Amino acid sequence: MKKETKPKVVVIGGGTGLPVILKGLKKKDIHLTAIVTVADDGGSSGKIREQMDVLPPGDIRNVMLALSNVDPRVVDLFQYRFAVDGDLSGHVIGNLILTALSQLNDSYVDAINVLATVLKIRGKVIPATDQPLILNAEMEDGSIVHGESLIPLQGKHINRVYIEPENVKPYPTAVEAVKEADLIVIGPGSLYTSILPNLLLTELADEIIASKAPKVYITNILTQIGETDFFSDADHIKVIHEHVGKSFIDKTLINTTTVPKELLFPEDVAQVEHNAKGMEELGVEAIYQDFLSTEDGLVRHAAEKVADALLAMLPDQNNEKE
Repeated sequence: MKKETKPKVVVIGGGTGLPVILKGLKKKDIHLTAIVTVADDGGSSGKIREQMDVLPPGDIRNVMLALSNVDPRVVDLFQYRFAVDGDLSGHVIGNLILTALSQLNDSYVDAINVLATVLKIRGKVIPATDQPLILNAEMEDGSIVHGESLIPLQGKHINRVYIEPENVKPYPTAVEAVKEADLIVIGPGSLYTSILPNLLLTELADEIIASKAPKVYITNILTQIGETDFFSDADHIKVIHEHVGKSFIDKTLINTTTVPKELLFPEDVAQVEHNAKGMEELGVEAIYQDFLSTEDGLVRHAAEKVADALLAMLPDQNNEKE
């Protein structure tokens, strides 16, 4: 008789969207792993990358704090950003702590594990790779833009993005987590700059494609200026499949609730349009539901509703994987 175990859920992404989903999933009775992008080169992370050959800490910090179970004042401390003149300007305390730990330990993963103990995180956090990635974009006019933070500023349609080094290896523990996953979740987050850098790691993408676990993409609620202007929900998935070179996403969660006009800002941001026919042509099962949260006047996914919808996709845990 097979011993029952907690289902293993792997969430892949970065940016501000991923932590929201993790806050909902960490409350569930699952083994949770977050695989986080390391292509950030803006803000505090960018300054740290300029001075030290380390992974950008910003996305990893945000994910760890989302999974933490400590006094909210500790979270506020780790998220504190210096607003002063001089070298500390713009730096986030959590970024500095994580970078310091990476220097005091044998690897970045060791540093994450130390901080995970301090923050009492629920789940496991793994950088997609141990090498800081440079994300480049080829624009519609053929021009090349170097650097994740610069890509959305061009005001041009993006033909494709690619990473340097080209054949960088993913973290073995990230690959292993995907191999063992009962459910693989991608997003939400900036399509070109938070989602695709992970999927451009060939070995990681190959493992995702080969997995028999359901693979679900959480469609963004709003378009993003400089990345997904005028995109439909189907356009997001089409771009992912084109970059990976194979159709692999099985399902997608799509918010159906209209965003109040006063929350559509900046001016050129719009709600992502629905394209049911496009989804059907892609062979992706679209799950339409009210996933909208407008708490604090911000447009986000409702973490609990998303978590419940995701766990409903889990295969029967009493059956062996084939």
